Formats: sequence, structure tokens, C-alpha cells
Amino acid sequence: MAIPLSYSFRNLWTRRLTTVLTASGMALVVFVFAATLMLAEGLHKTLVDTGSFDNVVVIRKSANSEVQSGVERPQASVVESQPQVAIGANGQLLLAKELVVLINLPKRGSNKPANVVIRGVSPTSFLLRPQVGLVDGRMPRPGSAEVIAGTSIAKRFKGGGIGETLRFGMRDWQVTGIFDAGNSGFSSEIWGDVDQLMQAFRRPVYSSVIFKLRDSTEFEKVKAGIESDPRLTLEAKRETRFYADQSEAMARFLRILGITLTVIFSLGAVIGAMITMYAAVANRITEIGTLRALGFRRGSILAAFILESLFLGFVGGIAGVFIASFMQLITISTMNWQTFAELAFSFTLTFGIVWKSLVFSLIMGFVGGVLPAFRAARMNIVDALRAT
Repeated sequence: MAIPLSYSFRNLWTRRLTTVLTASGMALVVFVFAATLMLAEGLHKTLVDTGSFDNVVVIRKSANSEVQSGVERPQASVVESQPQVAIGANGQLLLAKELVVLINLPKRGSNKPANVVIRGVSPTSFLLRPQVGLVDGRMPRPGSAEVIAGTSIAKRFKGGGIGETLRFGMRDWQVTGIFDAGNSGFSSEIWGDVDQLMQAFRRPVYSSVIFKLRDSTEFEKVKAGIESDPRLTLEAKRETRFYADQSEAMARFLRILGITLTVIFSLGAVIGAMITMYAAVANRITEIGTLRALGFRRGSILAAFILESLFLGFVGGIAGVFIASFMQLITISTMNWQTFAELAFSFTLTFGIVWKSLVFSLIMGFVGGVLPAFRAARMNIVDALRAT
């Protein structure tokens, strides 16, 4: 004979204080678990959204980022001549030769320095990245010492606001506009005329060549052509893959850190659940004996106590995920280990993180309740009824 589900819920309601305290401990662990996954997902999503599936990034072989890459002008011309490069409505090749360098700027408020990406671009760069749009001011004039700054730069760094002046490359650069690139990493960059920036930084080579594919299915063909050309020492990647690679090291570190913290906290939560369930068994010895005398089998009692523990874990999981969801309102910045530049991104909650967090909470509840449940199920009827 099975014990009704309402029996387990009534027992939890009777012990409201211990139920709330145990569920709260589990909620804290689930919050840490979910927040860490959200942090890694936010970083990954920011960098993946930076790229477009139809765009190809060409950099020097073995270079892990554009900062470390160098593409000589003759090599850039060879890439430009590839037949797979798309052509725009005005007959212009959808290809941009860009420069990427790092500079050091002080933050607003704290005055602490941090690395910032300076990207030398051409008018075609904006056609290749439709997610980038000017939200204030105007575009820099070609051939001038003018730049535009991403929204994250304008908010967090001195000199990054519209009308302000930045000093780098032994020149003063006026910020004429602010651009928004959505959730992408471009919002943490400063853009200016590629030729002017190459002169200012005395760089004779480009950092990368970006182009749009005429046909997205021709990527493998153009990749093979570029990487097998004896005149070139370059490699080609889809832009989405290129920026996803940028997040791997940092995301891996965040996941390892999160798992470590979660394991430590989960041990405490499991022990707390176990103590709660053992206390419940100790306080209900006579009740358990009565259930056995009424004909309820050991398996039914075992299932009832495990159900209580699973419910505690589930409630804690729901609460933890709910609290973690508010982390999406927070934007943080950290150094991208691939480029050594500061990158701003937000916590991101996905369905995958939700179900993983809930499964984790149920596992905690099961582990915390299984031993007390076995103890309750194995009680002798006579001994239990004699207890006072």
C-alpha cells in the first residue's frame, strides 16, 4: 500500500522552519551554480555574437588573436583577389583590411588603467557588421584624427565620451561619435581610420583581413585556397568560430571555478538536508511504527521520505534559479585572456542552465535524504511503537 503524496507535503508544512532553512541552503548553492554558468554563457555569447557566420577572418598562422597577427600588404591583396569575396550593391568588394592594437586607458572614477582595443577600420567594416550602429554624434572623417567609441568604452573610460579627447599613438584623437554593437564585444572597442592609425602606431602591416562570403557554403573552398597558397602564411576562420575561440580559455576557467565553489557549498547543503531528514525520522519514530502497523510497506515509507527530500531540493532549486535570473541586469567587465583587453558582458540565463540547475538541486535533495529514508524504512514495528 502506497503512502499518499499529501502525507509528505503535510509533514514538510508542519516543520516549516526547518523546511525553509534547508531549502534556503540549497537555494544558495543553486544560485552559485547557476550564476557561474550564466557568467560563462554571457562571455561566450558576447564573443560569438561579435562574429557573423558569413564573414571570414584571415590572420597570420598560429596567431591566437588579431593583436598577435600580422598580414602584409601584398598578402592582403592576394586575399582581396579571391573569387569567393562578396560584392556589394555598389560594386564594392565586401572586404576590410583592419588594424588591431592595445592601448592603456584610465577608468572613470577609480582612475585604474586597463587595456582597450583600438581597431583601424574602413567604411566597408560597417557593412560587414550590421549590428554596429551610431547612437550619438557623427562618424569620423577619413584621414582625420577622429575616432568613435563603443558604448561600454564611453561609460567606463576617461576620454571615451563624445566630444572628449584621447591621447595615444603620440597624437590626440577626438571622439566624434558613440556606437552600439548590441551584446557583441565591439562595444568594448574604439574605432578609427585604419590608415591614420597605422601611421600613428608605425605599423606597416594589417592585423587581419575580414570579408563576406559570396556563398556561405564556399567557406571550405576559400579556406583551402588561402592556406595552401605558397605566397601566404595565413589561415582563415569563420568569424563566429574565430570569436568563439577567444572565449574558450576564460569560459573554461569560470566553469572550473564555479564547479569548485559549487562542490564546496553543496557538501554543506547536503549535510544540512541530511540533518533535517534525520531529525524528522527521530521525531516521527512512533508515527513510522504506526504506518508499518497499518500495513504500509518499507518501500512506501522509503519513497515518502525521499519524496520529502526531493521536494526540499526542488524548492531550493526554483528559488536559486529565480534569484540568479536577476543577475542578468548586471554588466561586468574582465580581461579577455586571448587579447589581454578588457571586455564588458552580462550574465546570460538559458533554458539549458535552468534545467541543469534544477537537476543539480534534485541530486542534492536525493543524496541528503536517501540515508535517513533507509533508516526510517528499516525500523522494526515493535521498537518504533514502544518509542515515546
